Amino acid sequence: MLRAEMDALPVQEATGLPYASSATATDGGKTVPVMHACGHDMHVTWLIGAAALFAQARNAWRGTLMPVFQPAEETAEGAQAMIDDGLFQRFPKPAVVLGQHVMVGPSGVFRLRPGVVTSAGDSLQIRMFGRGAHGSMPQASIDPVVMAAAPVLRLQTIVSREVAPTDAVVVTIGALQAGAKENVIPDEAVIKLNVRTFDEGVRGRVLAAITRIVHAEAAASGAPRPPEITPLDRYPLVKNDPESAQRVGDAVRRYFPAGRVQAGQPTTASEDFGSFGAEWGVPSVFWFVGGTDPAAYAAAKAAGGVADLPTNHSPHFAPVIHPTLEAGVEALVVTAQAWLS
Repeated sequence: MLRAEMDALPVQEATGLPYASSATATDGGKTVPVMHACGHDMHVTWLIGAAALFAQARNAWRGTLMPVFQPAEETAEGAQAMIDDGLFQRFPKPAVVLGQHVMVGPSGVFRLRPGVVTSAGDSLQIRMFGRGAHGSMPQASIDPVVMAAAPVLRLQTIVSREVAPTDAVVVTIGALQAGAKENVIPDEAVIKLNVRTFDEGVRGRVLAAITRIVHAEAAASGAPRPPEITPLDRYPLVKNDPESAQRVGDAVRRYFPAGRVQAGQPTTASEDFGSFGAEWGVPSVFWFVGGTDPAAYAAAKAAGGVADLPTNHSPHFAPVIHPTLEAGVEALVVTAQAWLS
């Protein structure tokens, strides 16, 4: 099975390219601009190219090739939706699931590793309840703004004081929403946060700590009711099967020139790709393909400015077409051939 995700993001493209997206879509009832800010258009093109080559050379390989174009990766819903829709019942169980993703890095250079590739991701919404009042009479209120502001800072101590320095964790507060007028103390406040972890045990401790902190703050403030914690989305860990990752690595090293395949590192980005292999009970391998102009990357690296290059989800993210396009198609073909030859 070869997988490519195909959804876009509610981002206004600012690349200035002649093929820049001008499309719009409806998101949350609002019309928003959309672009392939994560490179999924490149992924779809890779998979179409690889599938076409396999179809044209049908006598040169044996087995079954299953190209899967997956929706809704960006909301962590697509892989599970396909599974729930009967993917495992409708199609034969594969020997391996393969996928790749364009990222910042010299175009056409691959990064591959056994074991953990991308972090688990948990997004939560926390509603904290108070009692509204006039801004001039705070004594009549239980202020949810103050109640919510305290956990925003305290939650950062989970990483700095409750998790070992050797365990990578990210806790990000992406939204703190309360009230609409400066002289009205509202009834409630909403916190939206995101957690990234690389270990299931650490993930459990972090989520438990979040629950403990927000409940304790609500109790300390005399809240009329406990907070409501609602999961928004959940990305599983993506782990590469070591033996299959070795086979993929051997295949791309045989085909591509020396130096084009590098050892990767775990990334705090998240993916739902891992659901296919984990729930189907088959090995899976996921790797990254550089999409940055090599000269621009080399100049940025020499100047210590790699972090300034437009990355995935940026309105300026635009992988160079060549050799990124050829590299991705060829990688899918040679890695699949490691099982289909």
